[in-house]
Amino acid sequence: MGIALTRVFVTRSVNPLKISMLDEISWHGSGATRSGAHVFVSNIHPPNVNYFSNMEVPLSLSPALQNLPFRPTQTHESRHWNSLIKHHTKLKDDHAILDTYTKMESSGILPDTATLPLVLKACGRLQAIDRGKKLHNAVLDTDLVSDIRVQTALVDFYSKCGMLMNAHKVFDEMTDRDVVSWNAMISGCVGCFEYLQALILFARMQNGNLKANSVTVVELLRACGELFELRLGKEIHGYCLRHGLFNSNPHVDTSLMGFYLKCAPSVASLVFEMLDSRNSISWNTMISGYVNHGDYLKSLELFISMLIEGFECDSVTMLVVIKACAEYGNLELGMQVHQLVIKFGYSNMHIINALMNMYNKFADFRSSYELFNSILTKDVALWNSMLSCSIESGFIDESVSILTEMQLDDIQINERTLVIILRLCAHLSNGLVNGKSLHAYAFKIGKEKNTYVGNSLVNMYALFNRVEDATRVFTKIKVSDVISYNVFISGLVYNKLKFQAWEMFIQMLDLEIKPNSQTVTSILAAFDSGEFFNVGRSIHGYVMKCGVQIDASLNTALTEMYINCEDEETGRGLFEKYPDKDLISWNSLLSTYIKNNQEEKALILFHRMISRVKPTIVTIINVLSLYTQLSNLPQGRCLHAYTLRRFSSLDRDLSLANAFITMYARCGSLEYAEKVFNSLPETDIVSWNAMIAGYGMHGCGDDAMMTFSKMVKEGIKPTQVTFVSALSACSHSGMIHKGLVLFHSMVQDFCITPERVHYACLVDLLARGGLLNEAKDVIETMPMAPDASTWRALIGACRIYSDTHMAKSAFENLIELEPTNAGNYVLLSNIYAANGLWSEVKNLRLIVKNKGLKKPAGRSWIVNKSKLYFFAAGDKTHAQSDKIYKKLTFLLTSVKEMGYVPDLRWVLHDADDERKLARVSSHSEKLAIAFGLISVNGGSPILITKNLRICGDCHEFSKYVSKLTKRIIILRDASRFHHFVDGSCSCKDYW
Repeated sequence: MGIALTRVFVTRSVNPLKISMLDEISWHGSGATRSGAHVFVSNIHPPNVNYFSNMEVPLSLSPALQNLPFRPTQTHESRHWNSLIKHHTKLKDDHAILDTYTKMESSGILPDTATLPLVLKACGRLQAIDRGKKLHNAVLDTDLVSDIRVQTALVDFYSKCGMLMNAHKVFDEMTDRDVVSWNAMISGCVGCFEYLQALILFARMQNGNLKANSVTVVELLRACGELFELRLGKEIHGYCLRHGLFNSNPHVDTSLMGFYLKCAPSVASLVFEMLDSRNSISWNTMISGYVNHGDYLKSLELFISMLIEGFECDSVTMLVVIKACAEYGNLELGMQVHQLVIKFGYSNMHIINALMNMYNKFADFRSSYELFNSILTKDVALWNSMLSCSIESGFIDESVSILTEMQLDDIQINERTLVIILRLCAHLSNGLVNGKSLHAYAFKIGKEKNTYVGNSLVNMYALFNRVEDATRVFTKIKVSDVISYNVFISGLVYNKLKFQAWEMFIQMLDLEIKPNSQTVTSILAAFDSGEFFNVGRSIHGYVMKCGVQIDASLNTALTEMYINCEDEETGRGLFEKYPDKDLISWNSLLSTYIKNNQEEKALILFHRMISRVKPTIVTIINVLSLYTQLSNLPQGRCLHAYTLRRFSSLDRDLSLANAFITMYARCGSLEYAEKVFNSLPETDIVSWNAMIAGYGMHGCGDDAMMTFSKMVKEGIKPTQVTFVSALSACSHSGMIHKGLVLFHSMVQDFCITPERVHYACLVDLLARGGLLNEAKDVIETMPMAPDASTWRALIGACRIYSDTHMAKSAFENLIELEPTNAGNYVLLSNIYAANGLWSEVKNLRLIVKNKGLKKPAGRSWIVNKSKLYFFAAGDKTHAQSDKIYKKLTFLLTSVKEMGYVPDLRWVLHDADDERKLARVSSHSEKLAIAFGLISVNGGSPILITKNLRICGDCHEFSKYVSKLTKRIIILRDASRFHHFVDGSCSCKDYW
């Protein structure tokens, strides 16, 4: 029986190979067409088509060659030359073969039918196109040209050189073809990626009563794999079983496994199990196949089985398994593989590189560096890998040291070194200077216009906001490819030059450089806000129309664009329908929901996510930011427990540990923040900053200052962020003198130049302490223009001290900076309302209305049994609203008996006292407290969060309630924490 390639429409007798032809192959014009998933043929004999009408093939001898006295008959001299060619062939010395042929040619002697194919094969392997064509011309007028071996060698030569039309011409002129000839032509088509043509040739081959051999089968399986022709590949498999090619030829066995690994991995496993004898090649094929499919666990299981069954690994096995360990995340097994590498002596440069990259993947820079140092003779590639690993791991100082060592060892840097070092520049304080020096060096060695180096220079300049320099380099790149445009467009987007980025995108299209998914992802980042929604949609339309491959990154970018433009339905639809959602896709959608303040949707997505994929550290930090924002302490604790189960400890990643410190501090639990901080074997400046900021928010100024002093004593240099946290802590605790000393110390002792944010902290420190004039003096003498936060700090203090004149003056400066921020108008309006200046309040509200501005609505929320409950002033939407108001009425009555008097100045509307009392009595904070008392178990603190500053009346009310109920009430407002315990607040009424 033959290979059933198709259901053929043939009634005459067929040879043993023609069971069924290619599954309905039809010929149209000059070739065949595909329909659906199958290839169709309507006739065994294709029409006589001239494939080569426009192809010039050398058919005649050149004048010089015509004059040479060729003697094709065998002489003693010709036998000598032919013998030499055969000798060089055994030694696999192609250059010697061609040198020998040149000498023969100069003597007017041609190789014989046995050695001429050897010369042509050497030409093919060396891509010596001119030599091969010249040899073809030389034999055209001899009997050699009609020899089947010579003709087959010519087909093979032209195919190997990518000249498939020439190969077809020689093949079609052959009067006699054997299996080797057909195999050469089929193999040539496969090698030139003409897989469909290879299958059509095989259909023609079956008419010559020729039996496919192992070479034919191997090439056909490769073609089927590339075309994903599962059915046809299965028929070839059946042919192998019927004709004894399976389990007798290792090349066929390997090809079958390779085919199924592409089209049906589960079948590949069955084929592997059926092998009578396995070798390292068959094992490597299966292991590599699973790695290529992303099934790293299966590949590692196979590797372990290979060891158990006693098969010896080779260097190929090691390379693949090292990659699998890195991708699967199994460092322990990776280290064991490293031991096997040492045991078997497979310590070549490729494996060393793979091991270094594996350790780098696990953030184990030390092991990478030790492995690197264990190699006595290092080439530039190994130095480049070490340098790249150190930069990716964030070890900038070590990277500089490695670069210095590399120079001391007299290693000549290459293009890749330049590209890697240019990445390093972005992390150095003098990075721009270094980058320019590298640019000068690239110019000196003539690599400035090199595409890879040019791309890296463009990226470096863009990161340093030197767009003009980046543009200059981009225009000089000799061959600007799609990657060059991607780098330049990304740089323009990074520098917020969205319209220039769009112009470059259009230029790409005009130059017919087809954008890829990375191009579209970059350009979408510039147009993902509501006002550019139509642009974003048009980009999506282009993607669909022009067939740009939508990978996970592009699908994620489109999803983000639609959600950011408030078309959540389309964005969520793209996310749900995409079949290959990876962890980045989930993380991105989660971040988008968090960024757009869609907290509940983010939480639902996260709980769904953990049932589908394993969250990474990035995921957990993202979700922690959400819990931190919402003060969701119970869920934060649950996530902490999950993280410890997933990663065993927080020691593995300091950024994760720091995120937990911040979460606990901002969710009202300083105790847990301290526990996490004290449990860390190593801390960095971010850890210390998080603790100082946490103490400051809770009004623990002394603890913040003690932590600052301890940090300095341990040799950790404070940063600008450290001083922002420390100055804020002084401000929240009324520590004016310590704050002033700290500000001067920042300049004098630590040589840090104050920025606007530091001056804003200083103004807040002075103004809160009642030193309004001094605060204003700071603003007027700042070395740079004050920003909006500086003026807001002054206005906030003006309310405390009822200074309406200074508040109005500060407000005039503020609205020049932020004319569309409704919150600024509310600030002044509240000051006027507190002082009974209702006409001014009315005027401000009219301005806000006329400008179409919306002031932020005040709301408070509380977490109970992992669920969030939100309240607004006068809110009656809660299911337990009756119970809440009943509890609130009881509380108001009881605390009034204890001496509480409602402060109607905090009612910001002009009304009679009765209406004012009703308004102030149903503020969102009071509703949240009442709900907390009826729902949170006795003994547990009641944690409430408000998006704005707490009002003075609610602050007083909370103190009385804490004394009445003997419950701790913790309230976090937009500025700080208030711990109400037994009638007093941790802020000491300084807020």
